[in-house]
Amino acid sequence: MPRPDFLPLRVDGRLEEVARHLADRHAASALLVSSTINIRYLTGFTGSAGVVICRTDDSVLVTDGRYVEQAQAQIRDSGAAIRIVEARTAAATLDVVATELADDAKIGCESADLTVDAYARYVSALGRELIPLSGIVEERRRSKSEAEIQRIAFAAATADRALADVHDLLVRSMNEPVTERDVRDELEYRMRRYGADGPSYETIVATGPNAARPHHRPTDHVLSEGDSVVIDVGGLVDGYHSDMTRTYLLGKVDPVLQTMLEVVTEAQARGVAAVRAGALPSEIDRMCRSFITEAGFGPEFVHGTGHGVGLNIHESPWLRAQSDEPLRDGEVVTVEPGVYRVGLGGVRIEDLLLVRAAGSITLTHTPKDNLCLQSRQTI
Repeated sequence: MPRPDFLPLRVDGRLEEVARHLADRHAASALLVSSTINIRYLTGFTGSAGVVICRTDDSVLVTDGRYVEQAQAQIRDSGAAIRIVEARTAAATLDVVATELADDAKIGCESADLTVDAYARYVSALGRELIPLSGIVEERRRSKSEAEIQRIAFAAATADRALADVHDLLVRSMNEPVTERDVRDELEYRMRRYGADGPSYETIVATGPNAARPHHRPTDHVLSEGDSVVIDVGGLVDGYHSDMTRTYLLGKVDPVLQTMLEVVTEAQARGVAAVRAGALPSEIDRMCRSFITEAGFGPEFVHGTGHGVGLNIHESPWLRAQSDEPLRDGEVVTVEPGVYRVGLGGVRIEDLLLVRAAGSITLTHTPKDNLCLQSRQTI
């Protein structure tokens, strides 16, 4: 299915902004960027091999022969001010980096991305230590541009449409064999048909006792009446992710599962209502967690309340008890409380939200008022 006409993903000025921050805050003249996600954000280049030297006046992308033509086209389209240098082997890459950085006395590196071995190789090639830094690019990725928001919203729409199509399959599962893998495969096929590049992550379909595992991987386990079915699904569009969870109850279920669904749905609604620029993530987490705790399920809420979404499916900001930096306008976050009872099942409800000063805009639109399904034989 054709996609809408998105705004171009321009990156003008990002390299220079990072370099200025590096000089002002760390007295360094260059940053060695090794994270492929951060390289994509700064330059528009999407290849799987490369390193960027980020400087105020002369940034460089070093990549191998497989990607030079691709890099030239993508950087031309993105507006990044950067030279491209080809290095056909890992050893040649080290030589190019050493040559390019020969006059830079103080060089930062992405300590959260480099392995110990890679760091050692750069130190050996450069003949001096690098400054371990983390979060410089990630901090700038938090607030999304309009072009980024368009892609995330469209990715979310492909998941909404796919899940709507699968609704009938869930109803049929009470009368015919349907496995977790069947549901996953149908969701991923339909997201692609609706314009996604693929799933945002490993689609989660968890039913029966499997639903008590927050990140269960689908198996040949058959959905059955009396189960809860946790479906965590998102689309991927031009590198940008979406994220959504709905939990369905199949027919007549244990009353505890019904209560779990009611409690989680209300907790999630309270969390969503609290999302706005300036709100503290820790307070949103506390709001959801305290309601679930008061309902008697506190120990069974075993993860954070939410997270940022963008070029990574999990990125800053983090909606959890330890996060006290206010939300910012333009961030995209999830609110996803859950309760999981071993041996019985689980419930999670999750929406994707665009943070604005006056509140939030919900990007996931699958209804939450039709989660209790009935077999057609009993309707």
